[in-house]
Amino acid sequence: MKTKKTFDCVEMKRRGAERIYNQVANMTLKEQLSFWRECTELLRKHQQTIKMKSKSRCEH
Repeated sequence: MKTKKTFDCVEMKRRGAERIYNQVANMTLKEQLSFWRECTELLRKHQQTIKMKSKSRCEH
């Protein structure tokens, strides 16, 4: 018996890739490098926030 698929990982990946492509399509190489540096920094900050929240939950 087949069930309806509610989440398509490949489709999600393709939509994300298309979104990023559209964001950087008209950027120069220098602008793209800056874009990726900023995104990387935001990701690192987000990961650090998650780590800190996780640690504080474990201490209670």
